[in-house]
Formats: sequence, C-alpha cells, structure tokens
Amino acid sequence: MEPPVISPRTRRPTRPPIDKIRNGTFILPSTGERLQHQITLVENSSVVPKSYACSITSNVSRQQPRLRRSLADTMRHELQTFWHWMKSPTGKGILKCSLGYLLGSMGTFFPPLTNFLGRQDGKHILATITVYFHPARSAGSMVEAAVLGLAAFLYATFVGISSMAVSVFFETQLDLIEVAYGLILIVFCGGGLGLVGWFKQAYNSPLVSVACSLTSLAIISIVTKENAIQTGVFSNDKIIQVMKMVSIGIASTACICLLVWPVSARLELQKTMIKTTESVGDMLSLITQGFINGSDIGIRSGSFTNTQKKHKALFTQLTKCLREARFEHYILGTENQYKNKAKLVNCLERLALSIGGLKSAATTQLTLLKESSGISSSTPTNNSRCTPESFFDLPLATYSGRADKYAVLKPIEEVVDELGVTSSNQKDALPQADYYRSLSVISAESSFLPTIRTPSEIFSRFIMLLGPSIKSLAYTLSQILQQLPFCENPLEAITVIEQFKKSLGGAMSLYSNARSEALKELYKSKELNRERPASIEADFEEVAASCGHFSFSLLTFAKEMQNLMDILEELKEQTEDTHRSWKWLKFWRKWQNSSTLDPEEEPLVERVPDNQTSRRYPDIILNKQASEALLASQRFPDMLGSFAYRLISFAKMLDRDDVRFAIKVGIGASLYALLAFIPATRPIYQFWRGEWGLLSYMLVCSMTIGASNTTGYSRFIGTFIGAVIANIVWIICQGNPFALAFCGWLISLPCFYLIIARGMPAFGRFVMLTYNLSCLYAYSMSIQDREDDKDEGGIAPIISTIALHRLVAVFVGVIWGLIVTRIIWPISARQKFQHGLSLLWLRMGLIWKRDPLATLLDGESTIPYMDIREEVALHRYLLRLENLRNSAKSEFELRGPFPAKEFENIMDSTSNILDSLHAMNDIIQSNKAVSEGETFLLQYTTNERAHLCSLISHLFQVIASSLKIEYPMSDALPSILQVRDRLLSKIFQYRKTSVDAELTGVLTLKDEDYELLYAFILVTGQLAEDFNKVEKQIINLYGVMNEDILRLT
Repeated sequence: MEPPVISPRTRRPTRPPIDKIRNGTFILPSTGERLQHQITLVENSSVVPKSYACSITSNVSRQQPRLRRSLADTMRHELQTFWHWMKSPTGKGILKCSLGYLLGSMGTFFPPLTNFLGRQDGKHILATITVYFHPARSAGSMVEAAVLGLAAFLYATFVGISSMAVSVFFETQLDLIEVAYGLILIVFCGGGLGLVGWFKQAYNSPLVSVACSLTSLAIISIVTKENAIQTGVFSNDKIIQVMKMVSIGIASTACICLLVWPVSARLELQKTMIKTTESVGDMLSLITQGFINGSDIGIRSGSFTNTQKKHKALFTQLTKCLREARFEHYILGTENQYKNKAKLVNCLERLALSIGGLKSAATTQLTLLKESSGISSSTPTNNSRCTPESFFDLPLATYSGRADKYAVLKPIEEVVDELGVTSSNQKDALPQADYYRSLSVISAESSFLPTIRTPSEIFSRFIMLLGPSIKSLAYTLSQILQQLPFCENPLEAITVIEQFKKSLGGAMSLYSNARSEALKELYKSKELNRERPASIEADFEEVAASCGHFSFSLLTFAKEMQNLMDILEELKEQTEDTHRSWKWLKFWRKWQNSSTLDPEEEPLVERVPDNQTSRRYPDIILNKQASEALLASQRFPDMLGSFAYRLISFAKMLDRDDVRFAIKVGIGASLYALLAFIPATRPIYQFWRGEWGLLSYMLVCSMTIGASNTTGYSRFIGTFIGAVIANIVWIICQGNPFALAFCGWLISLPCFYLIIARGMPAFGRFVMLTYNLSCLYAYSMSIQDREDDKDEGGIAPIISTIALHRLVAVFVGVIWGLIVTRIIWPISARQKFQHGLSLLWLRMGLIWKRDPLATLLDGESTIPYMDIREEVALHRYLLRLENLRNSAKSEFELRGPFPAKEFENIMDSTSNILDSLHAMNDIIQSNKAVSEGETFLLQYTTNERAHLCSLISHLFQVIASSLKIEYPMSDALPSILQVRDRLLSKIFQYRKTSVDAELTGVLTLKDEDYELLYAFILVTGQLAEDFNKVEKQIINLYGVMNEDILRLT
C-alpha cells in the first residue's frame, strides 16, 4: 500500500526536505494518528522563495513577449494589472478615501450645503476633516474616530466659550480688555494648546494625533482669528459652523466606511492572528532545523531575520486590531469575547518570548560546539571500543574540520530504520507498545557504540537518540500553529481544538519519555571514559547539559501552546453563546462594587488580569527624588514635613519629560499667538494667515528633536507641493466647480496612496491640506462667500498670492516649532535613547543581581527573580527604544550623524540578553520543587554563584555608564568566563570526589541533579558572548581608555 499522505500546511504548500535524520514517531494533529514518515520542517535556505521566483519568472515572461506585442495588448495588460490592484484591500481603501474627500469638498462646491454652513470662511475644513478621519479603516476604528472627533470638538468649544466669556467680562464689566488678552494667552491659548500637546504625545496614536490637530485648528480659529474675542463680543457663529462641519465630515466618512466595502476589525484580528502563528511556526521550524543540523546558518540566515521582522510588524498590527476590535465588541454587546481575545494576544506575546528562549538555547549549543572544535583533535581515545573509522561510518552528525565561520557539524542524513522500528512505508498508526519497544532497542544498541571522544560527538549521539523526537514534536507544533481554527465556526473549532489538545498531549508525552531516556543514555555514554583532562571534561559537561537545555526549552514552548489552545477554546465557547450584554455602560456598578467589597474577600496580592495588561509602552524611571522626599519628611515634623514632601513631589512631576513638553508647547503657542492680540501686529498676522502658521507649529512640535525635524521636513515639502498643484489646477479649471471637484478627486488618489499604501500619512495630509487652503478657499472667495476678502483678490482671487501666504505662514510656523523644540527644554532622541538603553541595562543588572537560582532555596532570597509582567514590560520597553533610535537618525549635530548601525547591533545583543533572561526564567518556573541533590549543589556553589552574579551585574553597570556618559571603555574588564570556569571547576571537583564519597554513605547525586546548575552556566556563557559583542560596538563608538585619552595636565 502507498504510504499515508501527510496533510500539508493548510495555508502553504509543502516544502521539499533537505536535512534528514532517522524517521521518528510523530502525531498527526488533525487525527491523532501516530505515524512514521519522512517529515520536513523547512525548505533549503538556498532555494529562492516561491513568491520571489514567481515574480522573476513573470517579469521575464512579461518582458520578452512585450517586444512582439502591440501597443494595444500592452495597454490592455497594464490595465488588467491595475484593475487587479484596485480590487485589493489597499486599492479599495484608496477609492473609499477619495469618495469621502469628494463628499467633503461638496461643502465648498454644493450651494445648499454651503449655505447651511453659514457665511463664515473656512468651509474647506470639511474636506480636511474627511482627510483626517478617512474611511479606509475598520468599523471599530471608525467608532473610535467618531468618539475622538466629538471629544475634540467639545474641548475646543469649551476653550472657545471660556475665552469669549473672559473677554466679554473684562470688556463690559471692568473695561480691562488688555488683562483679558493676557489671561486668554496664558490660560486658554498656552494652557489649552499645551494640554493638547501633552495628550498627543501621551497616547501616541495616529487617531489621537489627527484629533489633536482638529482641536488645535478649531481653538486657533476661534481664539486668534475671529474678532469676537478681540472686541469683547460673544459670538457662537464659528462654533456652530465647526460643529456642523465636524458632524457632517465624520458622518459622511462613517457612512462610506460602513456601507462601501466594509472592514471588520474582528475579522482583521483573526487574520492577523493566523499570520502571527504562521510566523511563530516558521521561526520554530528554522530554529529546530538549525539545532538538528548542528549549524547556526539557519538562525543567522536572512530568512530567519525576515521572519523575525515580519513577526514584530504583525504583532504591532495585532495590537492595533485588538484595540479597534474592542469598540466593535462593546457596541455589539460581546465584551466578554474581547476580554478573551485580549488574553489570546497576551498568550501570543508569551509564545514569542518562548521562541526567544528557544533561540537562545539553540545559539548556546552551537556556540559551545564552535568553541570545542579547537580541542577535538587532542581528545584522548584510549577506551574506544572500535576504531574511529567505524565511528564515523555511523549515521551521525560528525565534526567537520572546515574553517567555516558557522558550520561545525556535517548535515545529518536520514537512514533506514534498522533497529526494529516500524518502516516508513507502513500506513497504520504506530502503537504505544511498539514505540517503547523501539526505544528500548535503541537504548540497548547505543551501548555498543564507540566511546565519545569529542564534545561534537556528544551532540551527535544526542541527535541520534532524541533528534527524531525533537523533529517530530516540532513538526506537530508547527502543524498546529498553521491550522489553529481562528476563523471557523464555534462548534467545528471546538472539535478541532479538542483534537489538537489530545494530539499535542500525546506528542508531549512521547517526547518527554524519549527525552528522559535519551539524557540517561547520553550521560551513561559520557561516563564510559573517565580518563579525560578536567578542561575537556568541562566541555563535555557543558555540551551534554546544553542538549538537555534545548530539549527542555522545546517542551516549555509546547506547554505554552497548550495554554494558547485553552484560551482559544474558551473564546469559541463564548462565541457560540448568543447572549449579549452592555455591562460597560453601567459604569456606576464599578464604584458600587469597589465600595461594598468585603475586606475578608480582598486578595492579599493585587492581581492584574491578562486582559487588563496595558498595551502602551512602559517606561523605566530613575527615582532620584524618592530619597530626598523621604529625608525631607523625616527632617521636618508634622505640617512642615508634609509640605516639604509635597513640594519635592511637585518638583519631581515638573521634571518629567511629558510635563515639560506640554509647558514648552504652551509657551511657544502663547508667544506666537501674541501677534494676534497686539494692535500693531494683528494686521500682519491676518494678512499672512498667521493662524495656519500657528497650526503648523502645533503639528511640528514633537517630544524629541528628531521627530520634530522629520515632521517639519514633511510639512514644508508637502505644503510646497500642494501650493504648486493648487496653482496649476486653478489655472486649468478657471473657477469651474465641476472641474475643480473632479480635479480634487484625482489629486486625492495619489495623496491617499501615500497615506495608506506607502505609510506616509503626514506627508499626504499636508499636501491635501495646502490644496484645500488654496484652491477650495479661492473658490469660496470667487462666489462672494466671505465678508472680507479684498486682500487676496476678492471675487477675482489671485491664486498665487493665496498659495504664497499659506506657504510663508507654514514656513514660519515650522521654523518656530523647530526653534522652540531646540531651545526650551530640548529633548534629544539620541540622548533619550542612550539614557533609556542605559536604564534598561541597569535594570537587567538588578535582575541578575538577585541570583536566579537563589530563589529556589527557602530563606536564601526574598526577592523573586522575574515575573512574566516584568519580562513583557522589558520587551515592550525595547520596542520603545527602537522608536527612539529611528527618531535619532533625523537629528543632526556637529559631532556627526547618529551611529545607527552600531546601536542597531547593540540593540540586537540586548534582545538576545532578554531572550537569555527568559530562558533562565523558564528554568526557574519549572523547577520550583528542587530535589535533594539539586538543593545540595545549590548550597555547595552559593559563593561561586554569588560572585558570578555580582560580576555580571557589575558589567551591566559598567556598560550602562559608558553608554550614558559616552566615555571610552577600559580594555581590562573582568571576564565572565573566568569566574564561570571557577564555578565549573568546583562542580567537576565534586564530581571527581563523589565516587569515593559514595562508599562512605554520603548523599549520592544523579546526573539529572546537575542539569539545573548547568543550565545556569549555559545562560551565563551566552551572556558573556553578548557582552563581548556590545563591548566591541562601544569601543567602535568611543574608543578604549588609555593614557592619551585620560591624562594629567
């Protein structure tokens, strides 16, 4: 009979195999069958990806016949290609946006709507609102946009009415209009716009940013442009007009969003989850295949790097979709489903952390193999039972003497199973008893293998024993990741998940048993030759322990997969329930529940549910004022001490970057708006359209200098392009409303292409904003829709003058924003990045100072090593530093450009260190109940471990200090490897003496008792390697400390 056909990935084609090992028993996830069959984790990395190959083939096949095709055929082919692109989600989104803009421009071109908006100018803002809140978004995002747009209007209305009330009061009651001007400038203009700036940077969301832009536009128009405040007269005409435009603009874009090719954030979340699990499966396959092959080519390959980058981008998209799906679930009354989806996203994040730990374990193993290659030729072979030639004839991965940078072992080839295991041609599932019988045969047969002579041969023996099981479990996990039923109906999905859970449980059981037997055989074969030097014995022990470390990390990943499927099953059960509730509307119940809670029911330790974990980037703060506040409260008694404490706390708040940013934004806005309140400068402010300069200032102001430079450049270039386009269109159309509307629709297409497809939203918005300010504004003037429009041509508008005024205003606003950003409390992205990276290294030093293994002994450490929330927060903080690094590229200083490449390498090493911390955390979490032998070893090595942890913490501080003050590093830093070798030596010394101790009745230790301590040593070895990489990059940046750099004068 033909062998069983293994189901390929449901969403991807099966890849051809490259590296082969002995066929192992694996479980098919969809059916639970135990089979033996040739399986492939990844395709050959040298093979060109299919999509790329297809694109090359299509290009070649398209170019050669094109020489013989007619012009009509070429045009037909290009039109078909364009039509297919327009039917894609991106093309549909651009068409939806252009339709929304066309409706928004009707506020200027459609007379009934124009009359409804009133006689005030600024009706082009309706078109601008459709650009800000464009309809190419999901329904949940549209709900969020509507909420933010309404909040923006209410806040602007509050500021406008309050400023008018102050002006009217001081003018009519006190006849002190100048005092009113001062209060309005300081409180409403400075304070109001400063709060807008703080809100914008605090939430750091695209929708919040455009809502803040709309708020700034409304406040600036009411406070500085209208004459009501300057004359002390209350007028609500502008407020009503803005309300109408906001309502019409958001309503029109919402209708298009929900009626024309609607997009659901819930479905997008499911699709993104599918892509995320696929990327996790790809990384798992690449790491496992690289480990089995004994080469880190796969892990260091471009394919793995691209998969990592893709996963980071997908996870960012996953977080965005989750936020948007929350609004849809709350509107539909399915908020419980959202909570489980939030748990699912958090579980996917922990799954990515487990992948990082698995990668760290594989990298550690391969590093040890490269280090041990130098001693392989001098290893004694006295006790070999057979000749070296017979050993290398075995189907094992053998050591290669090539000077390749990566390769240490030759590829492992698959052989026909001759040990009594079922043939790969057998179709029936392999019974449990047959599996254990084959395992016992392997165990018996392995005792006749030659004595291990080199560390690489330990790895070869381990792969022979456990390689098939590793590959089988990785294959089962990869298949489950590719086939998780995110989009299926609840009943079918629950059935599939239950089958997957059974299959994964069986696969983990097979793997755990095989792992236990393989490690026993590995240590048994290692002990056959005791006549080895201590240094070589150390390498043997490390390689053997690292094999167990990787196999354990793979098992930890499988356990995390079980948690993922439990949450997914719970989600599907809730999806099946049609009951709906809108408990989030009953906000008063939260207050009642918190006030009526029984004190006896309060938890001793506050627990934050997974669904309430903040998705915002965390921060690390150096709390320097804490000790000062405590000393002040102790130094002064009673009232005075309390006042001193509060005063220092207030000073601490003012020292925060976000508070300083809000203050300086308010100061800059007040100084710029001052021109609108001085009688001598107000005509100039009005003539050159100063309100658009003030708006440009608000848009350019960013937290860091680099971000301000990037936004300012985009703002000015976009304004210039928009002004040129407006001139050309006005000259062509000659004020015809139909031609202007059609041309505006055409111009919006490439602008929305920049916003949606190219990821350049600011640049595309600036082009459209300037076009609206010039062309649409000119048409409003031509139909006598303004009360005072003589300065720019009146009913015969001079488009060049209008565009020039806008261009000058924007240029002045951009320059003023850059000046304020650089002069008032400047925040350099370069310095903030280096400061944040230094704090991250200090934090990791504190974590390692805790001595991870000390937490396993009762009474030795009262501080936990690291919980999952701290670990996730550190990884998110690393993403925040990555954003700062990108902003720092746009900062220009006299000392030269920002060394982006060196800091990118440092960030990669920092990410590897966090992966090592995760690997250590997994080991601790799984060994909370240590054995008697492990306890003895931990107590026996307490001093050496403490010395090693102190040294690692010290090196973290040294590197953090060098990064912070930008000083050269000393080339005489203590070595982690030397202290680590002392710990190894003490362990080896005990192992050598333990044989005699067994005769005297002292505690006998098993090889398994050493695994925990060796895993600790392996992680420190990986840390040492990453420390060396960081040290080299810092030396490249700042040099080495020597007599020439630091000398007395």
